[in-house]
Amino acid sequence: MLQATPLAEGWTLRHGSDMLPAAVPGCVHTDLLTAGVIPDPFLGRDESEVAWVGRRDWTYERELPAVDGHEQIDLVFDGLDTVAEILLDGELLGRTRNMHRSYRFDVTGLGGRLAVRFVSAYAEAEAVRGKLGERPAAYTEPYQYLRKMACSFGWDWGPTLVTAGIWRPVRLERWSTARIARVRPLVTVEDGRGRVELQVEVERSRVEAALAVEATVGGVRARAEIDGTRGVVRLSVPDVRLWWPRGYGEQPLYDIELTLLHDERPLDVWRRRIGFRTVELDRRSDAHGSGFTFVVNGERLFARGVNWIPDDVFPSRITRERYRERLRQAADAGVDLVRVWGGGIYESEDFYDACDELGLLVWQDFPFACAAYPEEQPLRGEVEAEARENVVRLMPHPSLVLWNGNNENLWGFRDWGWEERLAQESWGEGYYLGVLPRVVAELDPTRPYAAGSPWSGSWEHHPNDPAHGTHHSWEVWNREDYAAYRADVPRFVAEFGWQAPPAWATLRRALPGEELAPDSPGMLHHQKADDGNGKLRRGLERHFAFSEGDFDRWHYLTQVNQARAVAAGIEHWRSHWPVCAGTVVWQLNDCWPVTSWAAIDGDGREKPLYHELRRLYADRLLTLQVRDQGLVLTAVNQSAEVWSGTVTLRRMSVEGVVVGTANVAVTAGRRSVADVDVPRELEPAGPKEFLVADADGLRALHFPTPDRDIPYPRPEFDVAPVPGGIEVTARTLVRDLLLQADRLDPAARADRGLVTLLPGERVTIGVRGWEPRGDQDAAAAARSALYCMGPSR
Repeated sequence: MLQATPLAEGWTLRHGSDMLPAAVPGCVHTDLLTAGVIPDPFLGRDESEVAWVGRRDWTYERELPAVDGHEQIDLVFDGLDTVAEILLDGELLGRTRNMHRSYRFDVTGLGGRLAVRFVSAYAEAEAVRGKLGERPAAYTEPYQYLRKMACSFGWDWGPTLVTAGIWRPVRLERWSTARIARVRPLVTVEDGRGRVELQVEVERSRVEAALAVEATVGGVRARAEIDGTRGVVRLSVPDVRLWWPRGYGEQPLYDIELTLLHDERPLDVWRRRIGFRTVELDRRSDAHGSGFTFVVNGERLFARGVNWIPDDVFPSRITRERYRERLRQAADAGVDLVRVWGGGIYESEDFYDACDELGLLVWQDFPFACAAYPEEQPLRGEVEAEARENVVRLMPHPSLVLWNGNNENLWGFRDWGWEERLAQESWGEGYYLGVLPRVVAELDPTRPYAAGSPWSGSWEHHPNDPAHGTHHSWEVWNREDYAAYRADVPRFVAEFGWQAPPAWATLRRALPGEELAPDSPGMLHHQKADDGNGKLRRGLERHFAFSEGDFDRWHYLTQVNQARAVAAGIEHWRSHWPVCAGTVVWQLNDCWPVTSWAAIDGDGREKPLYHELRRLYADRLLTLQVRDQGLVLTAVNQSAEVWSGTVTLRRMSVEGVVVGTANVAVTAGRRSVADVDVPRELEPAGPKEFLVADADGLRALHFPTPDRDIPYPRPEFDVAPVPGGIEVTARTLVRDLLLQADRLDPAARADRGLVTLLPGERVTIGVRGWEPRGDQDAAAAARSALYCMGPSR
């Protein structure tokens, strides 16, 4: 039977004449940080102090024990970052040049000093660029010249920390006769039966040995002989329970086991969990263009999505528990689709396991982002090899519903001046329209493939044409007010977003001792977007009267503006289902403490945007939309039941006077949208009025003018501690009340974000992680952490 021995202990990292303890899995930066050689690059401006690490070559070493008792001994690396030589007692075992692949070396009968020598990623990238020629990219760092996590080289939300190291587990595998080299599970559903076809490949040490494989799933067993190095096992499971995205049904998972046999003796075992479901991508043409709608088990979905970046710039630090916490946060916000973005990595099994269990659909980019990628060797062979390995590795996961060729490269070719600069040089099109769809069609025909995001389906249309396929909406953040989201109805919005700084406690930890200001040195260092603060300022100026000299107010208003901007887009696009079939917010998470588009900051704290997503992505959403015919009340119903009820409309003054009222009947069928025109006499007139719509515990608000023009009364409210939190009772209009719980204690979390109260209304805000000190006035402390619109109290 195959036996595996982890090689996690006993590693050292050579640093000049010193040998430092090394963690495996890990990377050079984390080892140097643990040893006290470098400062924490997440704090202050110390990122700049460690830039030298990425320019150096590094060597990991340990003793490799000689092992016998089996015919074959393999040294297996699940991930090496990135360009390395592997030597045993000075003899070369092999070379690697791809972070996204695993590697296996025959060390039968060998032992001695094992060394893994990493060449600087910069040196490799610059050598490949010298050989293949310059290619354009969105950033100046040379990430497109090697197969490594692109955002190691920095991004408009990430630090430049170019890593090296043994970033995934390493082990010795001992086996005799044969081992399972690869299993490719094709899982389908037909007439209520789950069908599994296991395409098996084996590696032999003895050619003449008769081999068989036996598989079990759902109480069904099947067997097949191995012909040479290949075999196929087919199983049919009656009355399977379907796996559904969250909100549409349950997520039953089936254990599947395949055993390799010789003379009925087990040689190796492959175990996974699978789910039975069908997935299609409806891209048919219609009166509005050509669609992009996910269909799971025959059910058409409006995808409520978020973009996912690596949760740490040092991915080896991301634990199974951290993956589960972050993805649970996504699920709790109503998210049902997570797009793994192409500037990152193929994530670990822990990520996809959590998505399987939580019912989160996974859209998986191949790792290409915002650059022209050469298609010549040595890159072309590496691209196909990594694609083949990872397609097969991830196939068992029912959560995985789409393979996507790249992020923004087809769009970049057309719009970012690449076409002229490339002058017929290769740039990646052959990957996205050739190699990758061929690999997916051959290995994983059960899932759809898209050439890129954005992509209109062919060169007949502009790659980012909102009427065709996927669309990235970035003109709004870069140049316009978020009201411009309402100017069109894309078929599927795969990226859009608005920035805000992280939580106050996150800033205080990341910028110790600094007097916080929007343009203080640390704040500017932790703002990586081009003119990011300028865009934040211009975004605020369109709506608010404010002073950047009042940091606390600026911080609150940027958080509010982020939530409102994303709400403007999602409410508009959801109201146009089924023409628009999904929104994928940029972005769920951060990889360090930074001002960014994230809903959850680099310390894992939820911004107000996160809590707003819970409202925006709920099965039922009430919204007021400005249309050509006037103000429209829209009931968005993504639940499986008809939503029928009465909506109370109130036209109010900011002083709290009800100017007009009406009750309107609304019925929205299952998975549908219903519109009702607001009576003209209820439309608010001027800056002193607004409209409130209430139904079934849901509320929509419409203020016709920017906040800077609204004569808000001085907000008055009472605060009282209650078990598990605080209660706030409004005596005036209190708009966008926010408890910044982390100001009470860095460990504190509030269970809600922005809330608007009418006079006389009250809300209970749950708070965990905060216990007032014995001598502390809890109500006064909570009041100090409460912010809202209007003149200062």
